Amino acid sequence: MSGELSLNINIKEPRWDQATFLGRAKHFFMVTDPRNVLLSGEVLEEARVIVEGYRKGSVKPGLTEDELWRAKYVYDSAFHPDTGEKMFLIGRMSAQVPMNMTITGCMLTFYRTTPAVVFWQWVNQSFNAIVNYTNRSGDAPMTVNQLGAAYVSATSGAVITALGLKSLTKRLPAIIGRFVPFAAVAAANCINIPFMRQRELKYGIPVMDGNGNRLGESASAAKQAIVQVVVSRIGMAVPAMAIPPIIMNALEKRAFLKRFPVLSAPVQVGLVGICLVFATPLCCALFPQKSSMSISSLEVELQERIAELSPQTTTVYFNKGL
Repeated sequence: MSGELSLNINIKEPRWDQATFLGRAKHFFMVTDPRNVLLSGEVLEEARVIVEGYRKGSVKPGLTEDELWRAKYVYDSAFHPDTGEKMFLIGRMSAQVPMNMTITGCMLTFYRTTPAVVFWQWVNQSFNAIVNYTNRSGDAPMTVNQLGAAYVSATSGAVITALGLKSLTKRLPAIIGRFVPFAAVAAANCINIPFMRQRELKYGIPVMDGNGNRLGESASAAKQAIVQVVVSRIGMAVPAMAIPPIIMNALEKRAFLKRFPVLSAPVQVGLVGICLVFATPLCCALFPQKSSMSISSLEVELQERIAELSPQTTTVYFNKGL
């Protein structure tokens, strides 16, 4: 029909070139847009219908290309790329800024006492566990026992790390103590993410050829994916947990915050939020979401299987998770 939207738009891939950092940054500014958290179930369902219908060759009457891309990004913000299931609200990447600014701001404010350190590290790692599980790569489910063991191991490791670092800074200048939460979060990410995605390390994640055909599961691909996610998460925390402490250390010496100390927490949360609005998408963009690796880096058995199934394939692709 004249004027109908073309079916040749590739919405399986992001709108912008993912081979460049700028293209990935534009993509993740859309994916992590905090406003998506406020979208109603009806809006999400409408986006799902538009996207899944378009993939099957059905175009909603009057749909424009911009509306299609908007629906695709609304869909991507709420539905898992491998399973297609609606993700838990606070586990979505669009919830990262409002959730992290609150938790991180409180960690940076209430770092002086052991109970406060334990509580906020537990809250942070519990949130991270939800995010890591929600944004895992692959489509294989974790059992309740596996999930419970991973959660306990990850949160315990994070809390112990935070307390250990705190004890080391007792005789150091006060400004050093302000950076304990960052050091603890960085170390905890190295514990939490692998634990919450341990099933991937054991059984592998799906790898595909350039046309999206599934070739098998690879633990080597899972290792690369998890390393990239750990680096991105630590990078995400650097501005939010390194810049506000310096600013707050200066502000708390001024008369205003000495007179109204109750405002320290809101000010710190606001500073963290400003940092995260930019750090979250930019650090997500450090590595392509659709990561790749040479077949020669895969397990020998998988290399042999791919050689039989798709002898012309030299590179495989996989969703690294977020």
